[in-house]
Amino acid sequence: MTQDARSEHAQSQDAQTSVGEAEFAVPKVSMTEGAIDRLSGLIKGEDGPPLAGIRLLILRRVEGQFEHQLTLVDAGREPEDDHVLNFDTFDLFVAERNAEYLDGVEVHWEFKGEGVNGFEFNNPNPIWHDQVAVKIQQAFDDSINPGIAAHGGFVELLDVDGDTAYIELGGGCQGCGMASVTLKQGIEVAIKQAAPEIEHVIDTTDHESGENPYFEPEKK
Repeated sequence: MTQDARSEHAQSQDAQTSVGEAEFAVPKVSMTEGAIDRLSGLIKGEDGPPLAGIRLLILRRVEGQFEHQLTLVDAGREPEDDHVLNFDTFDLFVAERNAEYLDGVEVHWEFKGEGVNGFEFNNPNPIWHDQVAVKIQQAFDDSINPGIAAHGGFVELLDVDGDTAYIELGGGCQGCGMASVTLKQGIEVAIKQAAPEIEHVIDTTDHESGENPYFEPEKK
């Protein structure tokens, strides 16, 4: 589908409400009729507990690209700080932590075969606005993630605030007994080499829910 064709059918909605206080101005998200129909059908086809809507978030940043994710939101478990956009047949919850980088996103869907994800996301935003974050992300893409991928893991940069970088480990690194060693001797060193401005690296990973049951928190 061409850009002109997609734009012709795109429907854009502003947030009607915000479940909690938002740090970023209300993001705008547009969807093609195909995307709206597909998501409406998924909600109607669910036989489980009542649903509140669909959540849009950025799962990861990899090699200069966003990995977007759409998930079902159970009624009564709505994310407190998300922006809520109404698309007539369902509510779209836009993750607050990603709001700045989801502003202007266009969501498309077209059938590409059974079992194939037909959703596509046109995101006009840069991977990071902060130049320190850009340098760290480059280090993740070029050396850090390729290095720990051999062990089934990856690391994601969540945010940079002043001289502090917030990261999250995933895959085989989440819950791994060697996670603290990997962080201190590998990831943290590489981050500070790529961005000397960074003095602190905070691991926000929930290691207790990771794949490795033998994780023990680092002794202070």
